[in-house]
Amino acid sequence: MLKILVADDEPLARESIVALLNKEDETHEIFQAKDGQEALELAWQERPQVLFLDIQMPGATGVEVAAELPPETVVIFTTAYDEYAVKAFELNAIDYLLKPFKNIRLYEALDKAKRLLEEQSFLDQRNISALHSELKKESTDYKERIVIREPKRVRFVEVSNVKYISGAGNYAELHLQDTGSILYRETLSNLEAYLDPREFRRIHRSTIVRLSSVAELQPNYQGDYTVVLTTGEQLMLSRRYKDKLQDILT
Repeated sequence: MLKILVADDEPLARESIVALLNKEDETHEIFQAKDGQEALELAWQERPQVLFLDIQMPGATGVEVAAELPPETVVIFTTAYDEYAVKAFELNAIDYLLKPFKNIRLYEALDKAKRLLEEQSFLDQRNISALHSELKKESTDYKERIVIREPKRVRFVEVSNVKYISGAGNYAELHLQDTGSILYRETLSNLEAYLDPREFRRIHRSTIVRLSSVAELQPNYQGDYTVVLTTGEQLMLSRRYKDKLQDILT
């Protein structure tokens, strides 16, 4: 029995894929996600072998989700992108379904995924991460200042004033050294790409911390760590991101 996750923010799109999967002779355990955040949570919780993943979703894009999946999950992109973008995805995913797609295309993609699983040959997620960077087509220079546009003003936040960043859906909350916190419309994954890894590290799915703000690490019995900041605030370092702080732990 395959575990399959279907992630799409359009209910009809999800249901149509589920309906086609249920017509197969083989029984599948099927999960559904309505946005990128839920897709990522279900992927790590349920560990599906196959993920039908929409590109444009709230919370996180399909490419952002694919870059953080468990290594055993095979991705089949579903997208309304034009032919140029589809060709790019084809180089990095097991298959894609260009909306609107014919039923036979879904079954062909699923068969390809099954063959790949049988051969125990899984996608290299680093390639998807590289694709993510390519598709953004933005500079990867590390930011020294974050520009926050508000209805009646534009605010400038120096990166040197940020002690840690927490995720809040499509927003990131910047926790500052001196003036509380500021909400910024950006995903953590996008922000992480523009922060110097010598100064900032991802320690949790929803947290990025400035290394110089870390006062101590307290190991927990589950293999996680409590990260204590110089201000006394406590954050969680999850096992999944433990390697991000390996140079501190050794």
